[in-house]
Amino acid sequence: MKLLQLAFIVALASGFAAILIYITGVSNLNGTFNISDEEIEALQSLQNGFEKCVKDPKTGNLEGLSFEFNLCEAVATWEQVRNSTTILTKEFIDALPNGWEDYAWRRINKGIHLNNCANKTLCMEKLSLVLPETPPYVPRQFGRCAVIGNSGDLLKTKFGKEIDSYDAVLRENGAPIQNYTDHVGKKSTFRLLNRGSAKALDKVAELYETGKEVLIVKTTIHDIMNKMIREVPILNPIYLMLGASFGSAAKGTGLKALEFALSICDTVDMYGFTVDPGYKEWTRYFSESRQGHTPLQGRAYYQMMECLGLIKIHSPMRADPNRVVKWVPSRSTITATRLASEKMLRRVAGGSDDPLASCSIIKKKLHKSQFSGLRKAAVDHQKYVKETTMYPLEHSLGHSQLCTVSNS
Repeated sequence: MKLLQLAFIVALASGFAAILIYITGVSNLNGTFNISDEEIEALQSLQNGFEKCVKDPKTGNLEGLSFEFNLCEAVATWEQVRNSTTILTKEFIDALPNGWEDYAWRRINKGIHLNNCANKTLCMEKLSLVLPETPPYVPRQFGRCAVIGNSGDLLKTKFGKEIDSYDAVLRENGAPIQNYTDHVGKKSTFRLLNRGSAKALDKVAELYETGKEVLIVKTTIHDIMNKMIREVPILNPIYLMLGASFGSAAKGTGLKALEFALSICDTVDMYGFTVDPGYKEWTRYFSESRQGHTPLQGRAYYQMMECLGLIKIHSPMRADPNRVVKWVPSRSTITATRLASEKMLRRVAGGSDDPLASCSIIKKKLHKSQFSGLRKAAVDHQKYVKETTMYPLEHSLGHSQLCTVSNS
């Protein structure tokens, strides 16, 4: 274990060394990518803080695992997510060049009559069940949010009342609430579903008070799900997830749940995601252990996010379950690091303070954003982005965005 811990720090340090070497090359190659002394200092501060953050304050040992992640990619991508919408809309597809033929059909269980949405009417009919005209949620709409995983370690705690105190609670797949409320709470605002759970949509819709949970499907809409929405009927609001591309980052339902939460919440706390180094068996609080599933890379990535100040992890497996992360970087450090990271990664409009600078596709919209009913933080953000809705372009070079801009 000590060898793995040493490898983790060496990998991290060498990664930042390579970054600083690369900075010099970039600044000489292209003047628009010059990185300032303040940004270099921010990168070094982030490295130092991260090394302190991943150590257990009592034992001095690393809580982190030996996976190597690109911190700069994480900072740049997650900061962009926090300004974006993560729900697929008709507005988004309409704004894409050939959006219906080239994109929409990929979000439907493709059949012989739907190839490339040659039959656009049929494609629109299928997607209309889950496709709102404009985003139903906006950045900063909620204050404190909790994402609840399915770890069996939840049974070692009684987080229920604490979880219910959040403004919004996000759960995953078919995780039940009834009979476990002392451990997982009873409040549920959203539920993120993978393909398997989406095929059992009628059962998932019964896990909470009928119709009250918003179901976010992270995969395609298919005929089984389509039929259930029409015929059962499913009373819950149902939307498709529009996700960002994380490159080398960990994948999975947990990461997508965090992506959705961070796009609509000020702060995000995680429960039921075990992160200790000795964790090797994946258990669920509501069923037997699942074989052949190793979520360690994802768990290490969550811890990196905690050390960046994006989330807070609550885990009974830690030496101090209630520990406060002391080495979270300041907002100014994150901002400077983001600017430098975007330049190094050659992101579209890298280093720009203009929130709309990364918009590679811009469309005008006739409607005006409605500020009424939104909390002040959300209203302020709408003004900051000039009422523009920003969508991540999946797998786009340079992580550019599609933006719909208000005519007002």
